[in-house]
Amino acid sequence: MTTSPSLSLSPGLYLVATPIGNLGDLSPRAKQTLMAADVWIVEDTRVSSKLAFLLEVKKPMRVANDHTTEFGIKKIVDEIDGGKSAAMVTDGGAPGISDPGALVADECHERGLLVDAIPGPSAPITALMLSGFFAQRFAFLGFLGRKSGDIKKVLQPFSDSSMTLVLFESPHRFRDLLATAHEVLGPRRYAICREISKVHQQVFRENLPTIPDDHQVLPKGEFTIVIEGRRK
Repeated sequence: MTTSPSLSLSPGLYLVATPIGNLGDLSPRAKQTLMAADVWIVEDTRVSSKLAFLLEVKKPMRVANDHTTEFGIKKIVDEIDGGKSAAMVTDGGAPGISDPGALVADECHERGLLVDAIPGPSAPITALMLSGFFAQRFAFLGFLGRKSGDIKKVLQPFSDSSMTLVLFESPHRFRDLLATAHEVLGPRRYAICREISKVHQQVFRENLPTIPDDHQVLPKGEFTIVIEGRRK
C-alpha cells in the first residue's frame, strides 16, 4: 500500500463523487483527491475499503451515515477544523445527495471551512439521460417511504406538473410505488433504470398504469425510476 499523495490539498472538506457501478468511471481528479486526503469520511467502511484497495492506498476512515449523531458529525468536522483535509465519499455517486454527508458539509460551511466538490457519477442525472424524457425541469425526490399515504403526500403537488420526477426505490417495492404514482399522477410515461453502469444495466420504459412482471424487470439490484412530467 502507498500513502504518497500526487496532489497537495489545503485543509478542508472535499466531496468526491465515486462510481455507481463501473469503477472505470472514477475520474483522475477524484483519484488524486482520494490519494492526497489525510482522512476519508465514508458511509460504509466495507464498501470504501474496496475503493481504497483499488487505489492502493490506506487511509483512516470516519463514518457518517444515517446512524451518526449530531455529536459524531461535529467530532468529524473538528478534525477538519484542526487542519486536516478530508475526502468524503458515499457508497456510490455524489455525496450529500440523498445522503447524510450533507450534514458534514453544512457544519463545515457554518464554521467557515473550505468545502469543495469533485464532480462525477450521479444516479439521478444518469437515469434522466437514459430515460430519454425531456428534463429541462425536474425534481429529485429520493426515497418516498413505505406507506401508500406517504407516497401520495409527496407526489400530490406534482399531479399537474410538467416536471419530470426522479426517485429511488427498493427492488421489492417498486411496483407498489408505480401503482400509487398512477393513482396520483394519472397516465404517464416512466422508465425503470436498474443497475446503472453495471454489467446487468437495464432501462425499461412503459406507460402507467402498465407495470412490468418479474420476467420484464428482475426485482434485483439498485433502482432509479424516472416519471415523465405531464404533457401540456
